[in-house]
Amino acid sequence: MALSLTLPTASGALAPYALRGTAPVKPEAGVKFNRIAYSAAHVVADPLAAVDPWLQAAVDWDTTIAYRRHLFSLGLGVAEAMDTAQRGMGLDWPTSLELIRRSLDAAKDVPGALVASGCGTDHLNIDDVKSVDDVIRGYEEQMAAIEALGGKLIVMASRALARVAKSPADYERVYDRILSQAKQPVVLHWLGDMFDPALAGYWGTKDVDAAMDTAVGIIAAHPDKVDGIKISLLDKDKEIAMRRRLPKGVRMYTGDDFNYAELIAGDGFGSEPTHGKSDALLGIFDAIAPAASAALGALAQGNTEKFHAILGPTVPLSRHIFAAPTRFYKTGVVFMAWLNGHQTHFTMVGGQQSTRSLQHFAELFRLADAANLLEQPELAVRRMKTLLALHGVEG
Repeated sequence: MALSLTLPTASGALAPYALRGTAPVKPEAGVKFNRIAYSAAHVVADPLAAVDPWLQAAVDWDTTIAYRRHLFSLGLGVAEAMDTAQRGMGLDWPTSLELIRRSLDAAKDVPGALVASGCGTDHLNIDDVKSVDDVIRGYEEQMAAIEALGGKLIVMASRALARVAKSPADYERVYDRILSQAKQPVVLHWLGDMFDPALAGYWGTKDVDAAMDTAVGIIAAHPDKVDGIKISLLDKDKEIAMRRRLPKGVRMYTGDDFNYAELIAGDGFGSEPTHGKSDALLGIFDAIAPAASAALGALAQGNTEKFHAILGPTVPLSRHIFAAPTRFYKTGVVFMAWLNGHQTHFTMVGGQQSTRSLQHFAELFRLADAANLLEQPELAVRRMKTLLALHGVEG
């Protein structure tokens, strides 16, 4: 007999729902990829800490690092402490640096494990930032701390820079300075204002094509210092257009959680391999890690049909998790981790579990089932019923 429960509908009514998904796909042991794939991993809060959740970050370090080991075991890299759904929304810089340190230590035990770490300016009091020089000093402080640990940098988009920059030339000055000092090639980070409204007009203009010109020009001036750029604009055509303009060897790391399957598969365009496909640095890979690993393994074996068969059904789930307000997407990611037994509770740094409605979670549950992403169906149903009961829905 199928597992069933009562779920709210979009109209606010209640209706029975029976699970119909099949067992989740599992990647082959020792799976190999022909794409670089980072997951922007979530942080597990400590629900028993005596803190004010909106004001202080309390992290369950053991469970947080255990989840990173889980990602490593699936062949996925970890994009650490770079996510705006954590940084600037509950996770402060001292805690972020400790997270980076612990992740780098964990990676040492896993041959070939990839970690890239968010370097930003979020430790600055933005009201005290008056000039581009203040932004540069902020970047340099975090850069030095991460590189002292041996970490590779993801140079995150800066709210402070977006606030004080007067023109594209200010962005060129900041990035030229940072890139010239980097000890190893970095990943740049272009985040659209749908993820963070404070980043509107990044690169000195609200014209996306003109902004792209500035970003490409900065990369072209330092191609040996840029491993790649992650763009999160949720516009596949813009990503493809920029991908085709990147200097030789510079990767496009898709951050498009709406169109990632198509972008990773690629179109084979151009004489440079990096022009015809995207690598990945995605928040959704946290929530769909086994499927992502299995799909990437199939792609590496030349089985594009299997790649799309596995990854395609996850796209509707991702689009739901990343629905506006997109900056609250991490709530859905952590909800999935809780449903699948990777943590024992559904609480988040910054109290972010409260940012989505019960209807949102109900639809997320249905979409996860349809995408065959519920790793322990009985546990998932039991936990969903717990959440329903907290909202006054029994059955």
